[in-house]
Amino acid sequence: MNLELLIPLVIYLCAMLGLGFWLSRRPQEGSFVQDYFLGNRSMGGFVLAMTMVATYASASSFIGGPGAAYRMGLGWVLLAMIQVPTVWLTLGVLGKQFAHIARRVNALTINDMLYARYRSPLVVILAALGLLAAFVATMVVQFIGGARLLETVTGLPYQGGLVIFATTVLLYTLIGGFRAVVITDAVQGVLMLLGTLVLLAGVLHAGGGAGAMFSALSEIDPGLVEPRGPDGFLGTSFMLSFWVLVCFGVIGLPHSAIRCLAYKDSGAMHKGIIIGTLIGALLMFGMHFAGALGRVLLPELSVPDKVMPTLMLTVLPPIVAGLFLAGPMAAIMSTIDSQLIQASATLVKDLYLNYLSRTPPSPTAIKRASRLVTLVLGLVVLWAALSPPDMIIWLNLLAFGALQAIFFWPLVLGLYWWRGNATGALASMVTGAVCYGLLTTLGIKPLGLHAIVPSLALSGLAYVFGSLSTAPPTTEVRQLFGRD
Repeated sequence: MNLELLIPLVIYLCAMLGLGFWLSRRPQEGSFVQDYFLGNRSMGGFVLAMTMVATYASASSFIGGPGAAYRMGLGWVLLAMIQVPTVWLTLGVLGKQFAHIARRVNALTINDMLYARYRSPLVVILAALGLLAAFVATMVVQFIGGARLLETVTGLPYQGGLVIFATTVLLYTLIGGFRAVVITDAVQGVLMLLGTLVLLAGVLHAGGGAGAMFSALSEIDPGLVEPRGPDGFLGTSFMLSFWVLVCFGVIGLPHSAIRCLAYKDSGAMHKGIIIGTLIGALLMFGMHFAGALGRVLLPELSVPDKVMPTLMLTVLPPIVAGLFLAGPMAAIMSTIDSQLIQASATLVKDLYLNYLSRTPPSPTAIKRASRLVTLVLGLVVLWAALSPPDMIIWLNLLAFGALQAIFFWPLVLGLYWWRGNATGALASMVTGAVCYGLLTTLGIKPLGLHAIVPSLALSGLAYVFGSLSTAPPTTEVRQLFGRD
C-alpha cells in the first residue's frame, strides 16, 4: 500500500467530512426541508458556477471520458469539447424563468416545478419514478469510479476502496444537506481544475511535448490522430448523437436544473454562466487531452478507465500525485452527492410529504426521514456497485439519455410554450421513456443514431400533439408562467 498517495487522499476525505460537519452547525434559516434540500437559495456566482461544473463533470468525465480518449485518440478530444456550452445552456434556458417561478410557488424540487406547471399528481409521480431509476444507475457509476480510483492509486482492493469512498460521501451529505453539497462542490471544482492542469503539464513533459506525442500516437495507430478515430468510429451519426446527448440534451438533466432554483439573484446567475463555461472548457479539454496522450506513455493499459489515476502515478512525484488525485476524486464526489440529495428530496418531499403522509409530520420526523432515505439510497447504490463493468462511460450515458428522454420537453416547453398541458407532458414522458428503453434494449439505431435522438424527436411530437388535442392550461397557470 502506497502511503505517500494514501495519506493526502485520507486528509482530503477528512477535510470534506469536516466541512460538511461545520456547515451543519451553522444556524438554520427557514424550514429544515428548504435548508436541507435547497440551501435557502443562497448561492453566489462563483459557487453556482463551480457546483454546476462539478456536478456535470462526473466519474464519466474524469474517469470514463479520458478512458474513451485513450482508446479513440484525439478525435474523442474534439468530440468531448461539444460539452463546453452545457453550463451556458442550462442557466441560459432555464435559469431566470426557473428562479422567478420557484420563488412564487416556493418550489424546492424539480417535481415541485412540474406540479406548478401541469397541476397533475400523475406527472409528478412518473417523473419521480423515472428520476429515481436513472439516478440509481448514475450513482452506481460514480461509486465505481471512486472505488477504482482508490484501488489504482493506493493498492486497496476494489471493495475496500468502494466502502471508504461511499462512507465519506454518505456522511457529509447526511450531515450537511444541500448546503454542504454545493460548498464542497465549489472546493472540489477548484481541485478538479488544478489537478487537470498539473496532470496535463506532467504528461506533456514526460512525453517530450505535444508534437512528439502526436507522432508517437500516429505510429501506434494512424486513426488515433484522425478526427474520426480508429476505423472511422466517430462518424457523423455518432457525433450528432453525442451533441444531443451531452450538450443540447443536458438542459433536461434534473440534477443540473435544480441549481437554477438555488442561486441568490440574477447577478449570481450571469457570473455563474461566464465562470462555469470557462472552467468547463478547461476541464473538458485538459482531462480528455491527457487521456488521449496517455496512450503514448501507457500503451498496454488493459482497463482504459484507469488511465487518469495511472498517469498521475507515472508522471508526477508521489506526494504531488497524492495531492492532485483529489481532482478526479472531487469530480466523482461532487456528482454523487448532488444526485443523492435530489433522490432523497424526490422520495421525501415529492412523494412522501405530498402524497403518502395523511397528517403533516413534525420537523423532527421530516429531518429523520430525510436522512434515513439518504442513507438507504446510498447503501442500495453501494450494493449495486460491487460488480463493476470494464468501461463506465456507456452506463453513465445510458442513464443520461433516460433522464433527458423523460424530462427535456416537459421542462423546456413547459417554460416557453403556453399551450403545453399535463396530457402533453404525460405523453412526452411515456413516449420518451418507452422509445428510449426499447431502442436501447433491442440495440436499434435508426440511421446509425443513438437512441436519444429519435426518442427526443418522438417525445417532442407527443408533447405537442397531446397538448393540442386537449384543453389548454388554466388561466392561473398561464398567469404564473407569464403567458397572460
